[in-house]
Amino acid sequence: MVTSTFSEVMTPTFTVPGGKSVALVGQSGCGKSTVLQLIQRFYDPSTSHNVTDEGIFLDRKDIRDLAPNWIRRQLGVVSQEPNLLDLTIKENIAYGLNYLQEGDNASDIPIERIIEAARSANAHNFISELPEGYETRVGPRGSRLSGGQKQRIAIARALIRKPRLLLLDEATAALDAESERIVQGALDEAMKKSEGGVKRTCLVVAHRLSTVENCDLVVVLDKGRAVEWGTPGALLEAKGAYYALHNAV
Repeated sequence: MVTSTFSEVMTPTFTVPGGKSVALVGQSGCGKSTVLQLIQRFYDPSTSHNVTDEGIFLDRKDIRDLAPNWIRRQLGVVSQEPNLLDLTIKENIAYGLNYLQEGDNASDIPIERIIEAARSANAHNFISELPEGYETRVGPRGSRLSGGQKQRIAIARALIRKPRLLLLDEATAALDAESERIVQGALDEAMKKSEGGVKRTCLVVAHRLSTVENCDLVVVLDKGRAVEWGTPGALLEAKGAYYALHNAV
């Protein structure tokens, strides 16, 4: 049994093995982001508890039997639009720990831990070059930073909590080509990062298929169901649903 990551995440039609990075791809509206919302228990699958093999399972436990707050404490989430607060960079990164240790504030978090998260997100160098470094205020919704800088701060905020499961929801969709390259590099490193010798489990919703090339597995969704899954290379060779999506880009 894997102890520092979920050993597996199961949905009705596919399993995310522990320590693997799995990309969800498909046409718009196929259910990719819905899967991530279900995992966070923003709402529950419309299945009956009497049907034991339907639903979403974390380590074979039905997600509906787990407290939403407990689930969310195990997750790190990076979405398309980073929601930064009008605070310092240090405080924004530390905010990732807020509901792990209620009552704490940024001054209670060792700066070494914040820097470690920033390094993991490929953010430390640009932060260090700012006149006020980690004490730089980001402005309302991060308005004083570029899109790529904001997203790397959001990645650091997700990583500082050392999540057992990292959810990436179209994390580079709103970026220009150069920012996407930098942020994608940070995400690739985050997906490879080990915690306690165990590789982190990651679930990636991708808008560009080029961003999933470094994932271990790809799942193609259609109308909320998995229709194809395998390694990116194997799926291209199979010339099925993933191949069709790839060639349509």
